[in-house]
Amino acid sequence: MSGTVARIHRDAYAERMVPGDLFSGQDAFMQRFDAYTVRPEFDMVIAYRDGEPVGQAWGWPLGRHSGDAWWLGLLEEPEPGFTREDGARTFALSEIMVGREWAGQGVGRALHDELLSARPEARAVLLVRPHNTTAYRAYTGWGWRKAGALRPNVPHAPDMDVLITPLPISPPPKLPPAVIMQKSA
Repeated sequence: MSGTVARIHRDAYAERMVPGDLFSGQDAFMQRFDAYTVRPEFDMVIAYRDGEPVGQAWGWPLGRHSGDAWWLGLLEEPEPGFTREDGARTFALSEIMVGREWAGQGVGRALHDELLSARPEARAVLLVRPHNTTAYRAYTGWGWRKAGALRPNVPHAPDMDVLITPLPISPPPKLPPAVIMQKSA
């Protein structure tokens, strides 16, 4: 699975990767991915076309311990109890990425909806760089709203905006022709 994830990551971000980037570079990204996959509740969806991976999305529910780690660096709690986690309240959507050839064709939305549509948690949360206007526009168009700002407790992490959306979401839309989803949990 790591090889597939690395391949999609390179394809999705090749033009934006800076050699030696200690947060977004391939090595740092794959180290974080490997750490995420040891979580028993890790959930992932991969999109394929003609047997080739074209996109991926993953995350996990925030438990008491993982929730404490996730919310470290929150600049201001939007409301009392916002960061209280119990494993059933919040699903952390960690990544959505689509290969460059498939960007803008509905694959990202399909991955998002496939991953989140069956989640039992009450809400989902994600982090997005404030200046990533493409992602921000997509997320807000899909119903996400800003809840705060956070600097993740990860070495060299940039400041991020915290977006949330209520769950469940509507069933996934139709996929682009010839795209198949595969759930990998």
